[in-house]
Amino acid sequence: MLGMAAALALPYTEVRAQEEIRDSVKIYFRQDYSTLDMSIRDNRAVLDSITDKLSSDYADSVYRIEKILVVGGASPEGTIRHNRNLSANRAKRLFDYLGRYGELPDSLTTFHFLGRDWHGLVRLVEADDNVPYKQETLRFLYDILRRLDGGEKVADNNVGRLSRLRGGRPYKYMYRVLFPELRASRLHLWYQKMWNPVKFIPLVLRDSITLPPAGPLAPVPAPLPDKPFYMAVKTNMIYDALLVPNVGVEFYLGDGFSIAADWMYGWWKKDRAHWYWRTYGGDVVFRKWLGRAAAGKPLTGHHLGVYAQVQTFDFEMGGRGYMGGEPGGDIFDRALFGGGLEYGYALPVARRLNLDFSAAVGYFGGKYYEYLPMDDCYVWQATKKLRYFGPTKLEVSLVWLIGHGNYNKQKGGRK
Repeated sequence: MLGMAAALALPYTEVRAQEEIRDSVKIYFRQDYSTLDMSIRDNRAVLDSITDKLSSDYADSVYRIEKILVVGGASPEGTIRHNRNLSANRAKRLFDYLGRYGELPDSLTTFHFLGRDWHGLVRLVEADDNVPYKQETLRFLYDILRRLDGGEKVADNNVGRLSRLRGGRPYKYMYRVLFPELRASRLHLWYQKMWNPVKFIPLVLRDSITLPPAGPLAPVPAPLPDKPFYMAVKTNMIYDALLVPNVGVEFYLGDGFSIAADWMYGWWKKDRAHWYWRTYGGDVVFRKWLGRAAAGKPLTGHHLGVYAQVQTFDFEMGGRGYMGGEPGGDIFDRALFGGGLEYGYALPVARRLNLDFSAAVGYFGGKYYEYLPMDDCYVWQATKKLRYFGPTKLEVSLVWLIGHGNYNKQKGGRK
């Protein structure tokens, strides 16, 4: 009886012609990230509107994807090669996300890279009256557009020239206000609105069974975005040369901030000659990374920091000795303390290695003791206080980069 009811229902089904539908939405990404972050702008809303079509049916219709095109551009501060890879990774994340709602053959997916989106930047500057030296900046950008006929070349150094225009004021404003608008991918979709053969007009006949309408497909939950992780392990080669082994770690916190901690420990002695070279201690630094290099890749480029340090020492080379801190007890009983400001610059030297040059100024002080070694004894001479203001640290550190994506594109930092 079920088969008869279905057969009788078929002549009454409504068959509609295919209808082509096109969507175009803009998906935003954080600087130098390919993670699909639903919390940025209205990413969640626009993607939900698309996946709703792909995961549901409407009365007698379903949507079938015919073509997907992701158009990716880049804000000017990154290199062409780096931004091409970044845009391709962002497109892959979008393809993977939509693929959870149905099979997406490679023949349906296309990616197009615009390069540095100078045209988009010109449109934003034209619409923003707050850009410093707006007319002069527009003339500069128009000149860049005129030179793009043969493609943008590294030798053109467009970004470097733009960053120096009027002391960098227009560039700093655009970097802060306009560049985030360019860090996006435009998602174009073509799909067909088609008749759903599962849906038909149910007929209730005598001694027959009513066929229930099919319900909507349950959407597949979106994957949680992967959180990037950047870490570094380092050693200060100046301390190494002074026979003081040391190690440091640094963690990138996001938004240009990091926290680092260093520890050193050297405990050398030669009793017969009364030769002592002893020191240990460490510091903690909170850093802010600045500049185009830091914007292109975490833990690279200029950095400013605030630090606190603790240290003890015992130096004696055949004569009068100097011991920093209270004798006995732990390091916090016998150490000297300090803190201040530091500046540094980290540059790439290999795929997973950087060199970090840093210097600091601040305060360093506490008690220290003078003594003389006599007949296998160490005779106290004086207790003094150290109050020092000035340079406190100097580092030339070899830095090993750890973490997914935490590597330099090419040796020497050229991407």
